[in-house]
Amino acid sequence: MAKEMSKTEKMRKLFADKALDTEQMDDVAGGTYHETADDSRFLNVLLQGHPAQPDRYGERKLDLDYANNASRYAEIRAAWNACGVHLQYIGTVEKDNVYYIGNKEVTQEQARQHAMNVMGRQLKKSDW
Repeated sequence: MAKEMSKTEKMRKLFADKALDTEQMDDVAGGTYHETADDSRFLNVLLQGHPAQPDRYGERKLDLDYANNASRYAEIRAAWNACGVHLQYIGTVEKDNVYYIGNKEVTQEQARQHAMNVMGRQLKKSDW
């Protein structure tokens, strides 16, 4: 006698082609609000005492408080610029942030490493 499938197994089978991979899940769970919030936390610690030091913004603050987001994003862009990184686009939900060093597009991690080199300070994620 064949074992009957549980409801969970039936749902997994039915929606297998709709399953998200790990990278897609990260975008759903964090999205670029998460990316930008991390930028603010990283830059806040890296630029401590520097005139371009941004405030720390959480994902919720960036997601919900539209009225003040333009100035927050300008603040984060200015902080990156002080470190030699140009942030062309600050994403919201649909699009990622785009970082440039000179004319070369780089990843967020490469931008962070460059910023730390420029500022002469190395940070671990636990530092910020």
